[in-house]
Amino acid sequence: MFDLGRSILASAERSPDAIAIIDGDLRLTYAQWLERIRRLVGAFDRLALRPGDRIATALQNTWQMATIHWACQLAGIAVVPLNWRVKADELDYCLPNAEVRALFYQDVSADAVRESAAAQALPRIVVGDPADAGDHSDQCFADLLDSEPAPALPRATAEHVSLFLYTSGTTGKPKGVPRRHRTERAAAIAHVAQNCYRRGERTLGVMPLYHTMGVRSLLAMALVDGCFVCLPRFDTGRALDLIASERLSCLYLVPTLYHDLLADPKFASTDVSSVRKLGFAGASMTDGLLKRLDAAFRPELFVNHYGSSEIYTFTIDQNAPAKPGSAGKAALNQRIRIVRLGSFDPDDCAASGEEGQIVADLFGDESFEGYWKRPDADAKALHAGWYFTGDIGFLDADGDLFVTGRVDDMIITGGENVSPVEIESVLSLHDGVLEVAVAGLPDERWGQRVVAFVKRARGVEATDLDDHCRTSGLANFKRPREYVFLDEIPKSPVGKILRRKLQAGEFALEQSPVE
Repeated sequence: MFDLGRSILASAERSPDAIAIIDGDLRLTYAQWLERIRRLVGAFDRLALRPGDRIATALQNTWQMATIHWACQLAGIAVVPLNWRVKADELDYCLPNAEVRALFYQDVSADAVRESAAAQALPRIVVGDPADAGDHSDQCFADLLDSEPAPALPRATAEHVSLFLYTSGTTGKPKGVPRRHRTERAAAIAHVAQNCYRRGERTLGVMPLYHTMGVRSLLAMALVDGCFVCLPRFDTGRALDLIASERLSCLYLVPTLYHDLLADPKFASTDVSSVRKLGFAGASMTDGLLKRLDAAFRPELFVNHYGSSEIYTFTIDQNAPAKPGSAGKAALNQRIRIVRLGSFDPDDCAASGEEGQIVADLFGDESFEGYWKRPDADAKALHAGWYFTGDIGFLDADGDLFVTGRVDDMIITGGENVSPVEIESVLSLHDGVLEVAVAGLPDERWGQRVVAFVKRARGVEATDLDDHCRTSGLANFKRPREYVFLDEIPKSPVGKILRRKLQAGEFALEQSPVE
């Protein structure tokens, strides 16, 4: 079985003159990029890093970050990509937990690195301006590329750990998710197949490379000799410029970023005709946004991808607008079931149409084998060969999956279970709703009351939204009992709604509706 080191060598041998990566004015062919990757492997040797070691990054999506990722694959070193917004206390937890041997950082993460005792105990390499170095002993990334190129020989096997992701840690400490070369490559191949990528595709490299979606875009482009166009942090104007100027052919983003693209005044005048394939993951997409995107891009393929860091793909729907809300059927490398709520028996399946917890087969080619040093997390999530996702959903009469929320997000009002996602989809179809999130807040009588947090257009009032819900077919007990208007919905760095912040009152009330 191929490892990922062999994969990047194969791409460079097939298409040495094809443009592999673009970052601002920098454009590298596969042959040019492979030389830099090999030079970095040579630098790893100078740093006494060996196959099986781990290095950490706190970097944005730049050519340097992508080069580090591929150099680790060739060298047999596992990369531990951390959020570039990482805090010192997170470094103090993650670096020793993952047994990291060296740390790569840049200006945006320099303060956290300086304040972290664990970071200060490691060899550190600053990417970018040497003036951003936290200490005179820190090495500069540019100097590493002066190293002699290592031989073009893979040092990993398919069983080596390729990637060490940390979950977002919305509750408690983040959990380490080790992923082997064989599972990463299987996930990338499935991503190519399920998104119908052809040789030479070009994608926007904006989903962060500390997130499974960003890693999948990077690997998938290399497997089809395609081009990864870096965008270090999301900016709608810059993203639209790159779509037009680089003739990007496919996008793979979280729903929030699609929403922001459509909301940019430049969208109407931007040539997006080169984009023929849309894919989204990371969160459910509302019915309203699905319809607007389908009309704006008219894509050949519109894929809803549902998965996680632990098991990359659960289900795929390759025609998302045809059945809004559906996450489709089990993917190429997977089996799924819906288990009755409260049960941890994978054979205790819910009936068609009945909500339960979504579980996935741990024997799938893309699956992890358990959390790093977290037997408590394994005991909660792994049962009888199945991964219990913590997500709630149901299968319809056609066997298509609908993801309706998280076990922890389910609203119980007056003894009835209410899914926030269902209500969000209904409200998203009102023209005056720009964004919406629904959460359950404590209520003395009902236990929890349904509250809708809305980013609205000018002229829209709570009574308008309540009338919309009444005429939508939404059951009366599911209707929001309160509307709270916000300028921005709290979200994670990759665009997931943070309902816990809404429930904790961690938001700013609207100053004025959008024109």
